[in-house]
Amino acid sequence: MNGHAALATYAIWAICFVATFGVITRPFKLPEAVWAVAGAAALLAFGLMSPGAAWSAVLKGSDVYLFLIGMMLLSEVAREQGLFDWVAEHAVRLANGSTSRLFALVFGVGIVVTTFLSNDATAVVLTPAVYAAAKKAKANPLPMLFACALIANAASFVLPISNPANLVLYGGAMPSLGAWMASFALPSLLSIGVTFLVLRWVERERLTGQCETVVETGTLSRGGKIALGGIVATAVLLIAASARGHELGLPTCLAGIATMAAICIGGRTSPLPTLRSVSWAVLPLVAGLFVLVEALASTGVIAMLASRLAAGAAQSPSTTAGVAGTILAFGSNLMNNLPAGLIASTTLQQAHVPQIVTDGLLIGVDLGPNLSITGSLATILWLTAIRREGEDVGFWRFLKVGAVVMPPALFAALGARLLVG
Repeated sequence: MNGHAALATYAIWAICFVATFGVITRPFKLPEAVWAVAGAAALLAFGLMSPGAAWSAVLKGSDVYLFLIGMMLLSEVAREQGLFDWVAEHAVRLANGSTSRLFALVFGVGIVVTTFLSNDATAVVLTPAVYAAAKKAKANPLPMLFACALIANAASFVLPISNPANLVLYGGAMPSLGAWMASFALPSLLSIGVTFLVLRWVERERLTGQCETVVETGTLSRGGKIALGGIVATAVLLIAASARGHELGLPTCLAGIATMAAICIGGRTSPLPTLRSVSWAVLPLVAGLFVLVEALASTGVIAMLASRLAAGAAQSPSTTAGVAGTILAFGSNLMNNLPAGLIASTTLQQAHVPQIVTDGLLIGVDLGPNLSITGSLATILWLTAIRREGEDVGFWRFLKVGAVVMPPALFAALGARLLVG
């Protein structure tokens, strides 16, 4: 490597580091998207990346953008039509005055939503309903909100559709559903179970005592029923698309648009208020991350990783799966699991390793982000959702919980995957 190339490589690494640090810590309280886009812009401004390469990197996220648009539209129309309040009222009634029971109920619903709608849906769609439920029950909302954030990642490898990162990591070569369950049924069970037990222990003081037992239960409006139908239809579409090996973004986006249109036509209202309320900043955030990953790939770091991964897998596939999965789990928190998953996917395409190594990396990229608040896109979406409700959780506050909950769940899931062979 000549001097100019070495200088360019170091500059790319520095820019990516600063941009990622900004996304994680939000200096000056600037939104995460500002730092990701600023990093991408700096790469272009200093000639470290061509406009064509940057645009190509942005286009790689097309399916992710469509998926997020659909989910955000579904969430916003559900909120506007009172669906979240309606769900909250029934949740409080089922809890029957027990804060612990309400926590367990939230966790259980989170498993279902994550499994069949994806972890992003848990962050975007379920979190506002859970916040409303906690408020109506006059319970501390933080344990319930943490349950949403952590189950979104802990249950994200129950099915291929449970996390878009699964599709990214495997590319176009997804295992059959039977093979998937053989690999991940036990790891998923342990991931979910350990996460619940440890989080329940961490939040034990906040979950003592009673909560409200009697709340007014209203009737779900016509628009609310349409929103609920749209969410159910989306789940069916995602399962069908996944079974056929199709991308999930377009059907999700179309379902969100159709649901919003049905509500607006039925109520003779304009869609503009809904569109203005959506947190669109997440899209440039994701686009900026794709550009940063593409820049890192151009420095040769992925080729180096692929070589080392292939060498390790040739000596001991099981050991390599465990070590690589653990490194990726913690590494995802340094750069967010979306770019980490993209790097892992590109590395796997070059390394040609046994299936068990790929599975170990998938567990790491899915579950590892429970350590920190910017570990996954789902957690960033969760943070955006709770900020809209007037709550906020800082980096260190989340880390105090994640540092206790994530490692035992990770090691249990990885150990189970190595056990099944």
